[in-house]
Amino acid sequence: MTVAETIPLENDVEAGEGSASERRGHLFHRGRELNYIPRTDEYASKTFLQDYLLKGWLPAEPLLTRGTKITAFGSCFAANITRHLSAQGYDLARDREPDIYISRMSDGMVNVASILGQFEWALENKTPEVPLWHGFKAEGFGYDEEIRKRTRDVFLATEFFIVTLGLSEIWYDEKTGGTFWRAVPEAAFDPSRHKFRVLSVRETKQSIAAIYRLLLRHVANAKVLFTVSPIPLLSTFRPVSCLTANAVSKAVIRAALDEFLRRREDDLNKRLFYFPSMELVQFGFTDPWNLDRRHPRSAVLDTVMKTFEAAYCVGGATFEEANTMYQMYREKNLRDIAAGVPASKEEAARQKIARAALREGVAVRREQKKKESELHRTLAKVRNAFR
Repeated sequence: MTVAETIPLENDVEAGEGSASERRGHLFHRGRELNYIPRTDEYASKTFLQDYLLKGWLPAEPLLTRGTKITAFGSCFAANITRHLSAQGYDLARDREPDIYISRMSDGMVNVASILGQFEWALENKTPEVPLWHGFKAEGFGYDEEIRKRTRDVFLATEFFIVTLGLSEIWYDEKTGGTFWRAVPEAAFDPSRHKFRVLSVRETKQSIAAIYRLLLRHVANAKVLFTVSPIPLLSTFRPVSCLTANAVSKAVIRAALDEFLRRREDDLNKRLFYFPSMELVQFGFTDPWNLDRRHPRSAVLDTVMKTFEAAYCVGGATFEEANTMYQMYREKNLRDIAAGVPASKEEAARQKIARAALREGVAVRREQKKKESELHRTLAKVRNAFR
């Protein structure tokens, strides 16, 4: 049978006839690779994660041990994976250097230009001409030389980078071209020079490529994993609905990243990696969100972390365990949606296990956040004592 003879007729697919392996057609040739989108019943597959989500994006074998020096920053996924791995005893830059900017603002550098700025500043001493870096409460961070050197040392010692890209909407200084970490603080806003725009696919790809070139130049033996945050925009500065603006914001990043990865096929899954956290959250669950419609439910986060472990952590979770968790929480998600429908004894037992695992995941994240807060308070006291 030729490849062309295995191609599905469009109306056959729409009719939902047969499993992926049984779908047949004969009208079109589509090359050597042909991967179907999963049907509803195929989401229950015991190998769903490998077959329909991670295919083409996996290293030959897990890479990370508890001795691997890991640096993760960018948007929300970086903070979540940092807390998860830190709780399991992995060597995170945030734990070794909690006071540098990429640790204090690990989930606050949400656009690619800001992330590139940290690499350029630390590794090549490229300092912005004007104040651009502000925290969550609009506090200025500045360009402290000691922090720069410590950040450089962290980068040079890193063996595995995790870079999470969050959004494409940016505020920038028109006179210098510099990009703000977040929006412009109200007290500093100057309409004559502070402008808003959406980064293009080309600009985003160029920044991703620049990050990779810097790492090849300065940290030649390091590996880097890119991922896209599933967290949508809270609001948009565009004169359109936030839902449509968010779709564009994520599409720009995902398209740019994919174009970049296709240009580096020789490095892909060897020293350059992609982890589909956004796709797992958005397409793996029917309703992955908390009430704010922005942050994933704890069960969804636990599934993402367990899947990451199976793919990248030596001696971590297995794919059998990751798929079991995924199916358990996916079923619970569906049951929650269909609230009021009585569960069978077997389903009720699985839900009980799921709830217990969920409580454990919530407790771990709460404890890690508590440790972070205590550490930052201690550091603040030390800094104040020497002023």
